Amino acid sequence: MTNGKTGMNVDTKLVRQLAELLDETGLTEIEVEDEGRKIRVARQISGVVAAAPVAAVAAAPAAPAAAPAAAPAQADLKSHPGAVKSPMVGTVYLSSDPSAPPFVTEGATVSAGDTLLIVEAMKVMNPIQAPKSGKVVKICVANEQPVEYDQPLVVIE
Repeated sequence: MTNGKTGMNVDTKLVRQLAELLDETGLTEIEVEDEGRKIRVARQISGVVAAAPVAAVAAAPAAPAAAPAAAPAQADLKSHPGAVKSPMVGTVYLSSDPSAPPFVTEGATVSAGDTLLIVEAMKVMNPIQAPKSGKVVKICVANEQPVEYDQPLVVIE
């Protein structure tokens, strides 16, 4: 496709392929450069997601010692054998509606198949169920928090 104003030749097939790659991988942005041309495809999941990285970047210079300490804890949770990880990018809800109690609390005992929380992705509410019975030792997310694919949500022992 040629843009009459700039004369730029855009490979729409490549743009579509990159957009599909975003959907398949759960990424929010991808950029490729070839023969002096650069194509960037990005999508915004929600206003909260766009604001979260800015806040994290601004907080990092203010407390450089705190950021490295938090990173290993998150990495430890990700490799924990009882970690229940997000199967998608979305927003976490700890209860079925704002006035309802949370599905689970730390210290609660759950059975395999019990709903732990909900991840909303593209206006679809996806219940995240306990893969095994046990005790909820840690809830790793807050209500209405944006989450990424494979991010630890809950730890069950």
